[in-house]
Amino acid sequence: MIHTNDIFNRRKFMSMSAALGGWLFTRAAARAAEASVPPAAPANETLRTIHALHSTHGDFSERTVSDADLDTILAATVCAANASNNQSYAIVVSRDANKIQKLTTYRAGCLLLYCVDHTRLIDTAKFIGYEHFPDTAEDFVTASTNTILAAQTAVIAARSMGIDSLLTNGVHRGHMERVWETLELPRQACFPLIALLLGYGRSTPAVKRGRLEDKGVVHREKYQRLSKDELKDLVRAYDDPNRHLGLIEDWEKRGYKHYLDWFYKEWAGRNRPTSGEGQILRLLKRSGYLNA
Repeated sequence: MIHTNDIFNRRKFMSMSAALGGWLFTRAAARAAEASVPPAAPANETLRTIHALHSTHGDFSERTVSDADLDTILAATVCAANASNNQSYAIVVSRDANKIQKLTTYRAGCLLLYCVDHTRLIDTAKFIGYEHFPDTAEDFVTASTNTILAAQTAVIAARSMGIDSLLTNGVHRGHMERVWETLELPRQACFPLIALLLGYGRSTPAVKRGRLEDKGVVHREKYQRLSKDELKDLVRAYDDPNRHLGLIEDWEKRGYKHYLDWFYKEWAGRNRPTSGEGQILRLLKRSGYLNA
């Protein structure tokens, strides 16, 4: 025999279950909708410029950057933050396309070569009766930071003006002495750090390269190594065709299970510790850095 209370409790249970199911369905639908909504657009013009940054890998048109625009970029680049306000860098400008290709392997109409440079500081000190010896690893690291900040500021300034760019370490490839010889750089206290090519791309990239934004890149309060599950997620992120995190898109056609298989086997090219003194270390020492 079924009691009235039993019937009431069962109905109440079914009603609550239906309500809970409806809430869960609604919540799942809401989350799905949130996931499908693209990220909000950058809030101001500065952020829009930064989010629009992309590299033009040598595919520059014949259109040249005007002298006025170049001067504007140069005026912006020196506004970058720098330690002790000493601007321990030099920017060598070239518009010689053949020279630019010799130095960087790319064709472009304008080159800004950013060098770690203490020559001006040394010469100024000597002129007023002092000695100055920026010969430590700390001096080089600090000056490198100053130099890179200036270069990135130029990239942002150029993008805000509709000018495309490429930051490249092409000056470090091959026989590096060519850089000193071609541009008559001082042999001491001066080291070419990075080259910035400016111009107008023949086309807009089909896709914008993605970036990792959180775990493994951003560490909150303390450094945190990735767990095995997080590393698996990272491998999947690079494989995701919608995120465009990799340098190539056809790694599967090349016979690789994951994009990072291609990266470590074909691109990174270093599967054992480096031995001996490389070209860059030798030239850094010759430039007077790392001696103390």
